[in-house]
Amino acid sequence: MAVASVNIVIEQGTDYLDVFTVTNPDGSPLDLTGYTGTAKMRKFPTSTTSTPFTVGIVSAAGQVTVSLANTVTSELTGGRYYYDVIVTSGEGTKSKVVDGMVMVNASESV
Repeated sequence: MAVASVNIVIEQGTDYLDVFTVTNPDGSPLDLTGYTGTAKMRKFPTSTTSTPFTVGIVSAAGQVTVSLANTVTSELTGGRYYYDVIVTSGEGTKSKVVDGMVMVNASESV
């Protein structure tokens, strides 16, 4: 699987949801039956603290959903972060499927 680089924007104090489709080399969706996922964002790649996303898998469609509740995004400081999404097969093989930068836009209403 090739790693897709996708930069995302999160508005502080709002709910966030994004869907990524994992594909085979021929462009067809990868069947993610039996897979689990994890995703985190960090202020710096070497930071020891992170904010985990809630991750869901839509198996046959090859989709990975990542989300953050507004209670989580309201605690984020505006600025740039880094994130990645890792899927693990039923056999334990781990693959990074998406990574990129996160821009958290501060909100005056939070």
